[in-house]
Amino acid sequence: MAPRPTWKGFLKLSLVSCSVALYPATSTTERVHFHIFNRKTGNRIRNDVVDVETDEAVPAENRVKGYEFAKGEYLLMEDDELDNVALESTHSIDIAEFVPVEEIDRIYLDESFYLVPEGDVAQEAFAVIREAMRKENLAALAKLVVYRRERLLLLQPRGKGLLATALRYNTEVRDEKDYFDAIPNVKVPADMLKLATHILESKQGRFDPGRFEDRYEQALHELIDAKRAGKKPPVVAAPTPTNVINLMDALRRSAGGKSPKTRQRQQTKAKRPARKKARKAS
Repeated sequence: MAPRPTWKGFLKLSLVSCSVALYPATSTTERVHFHIFNRKTGNRIRNDVVDVETDEAVPAENRVKGYEFAKGEYLLMEDDELDNVALESTHSIDIAEFVPVEEIDRIYLDESFYLVPEGDVAQEAFAVIREAMRKENLAALAKLVVYRRERLLLLQPRGKGLLATALRYNTEVRDEKDYFDAIPNVKVPADMLKLATHILESKQGRFDPGRFEDRYEQALHELIDAKRAGKKPPVVAAPTPTNVINLMDALRRSAGGKSPKTRQRQQTKAKRPARKKARKAS
């Protein structure tokens, strides 16, 4: 079954526009999801909306949103009042400007979507915008109104389409100084840095998400399969804690017990041709 688009509209660059569709780029449907049950009856539990004072269920027509402007003090907001400030969808993704890809701070990146052209007429205009961005190594900043809220999007060429990533606003990103300023300035000894660099180089690889599995999800499936088969749940061994007493020793052990200099000397010695012993004159 083909996925349904999250949004349909137009991608606009100045006077150029084309029909596009927006699809979620990620999915959590493969994750194990649980329902809540009554242990005594074995029946599923339904979550009701109840009044915290009377403990009585509140029907939908009596529910209203409230904003807490002070501790324990709320301002009730009617739907028609919220509708007056909600932004109407323009049915278009308007590109505001282009920025160099390397300037994008990844902390602002939120959920991602695939943006694809809709219909034969849109193919050429879409391809022109995509390839121009690819040629100049630029990403586009665009605005989109969806669900009555304005979202900031980052558009980047990806294969034959565009990757649209929702951006967090500046007010949503916490200041790193609140967390990093308390970290002391530590001068790292050169030999420790060399060993640590060697460890990094020995473990260097290429990014391949297919090599990594969600071990928790895998363990959940094993538990479910065991319970369905009437077997005992698998027991996961607790990891043995390791306390680092001497950082230099821990680095040496991580590097295989030998420092980079020692390894280099041994490798150089192994490459040297063996010396022939001189024959004694008879």
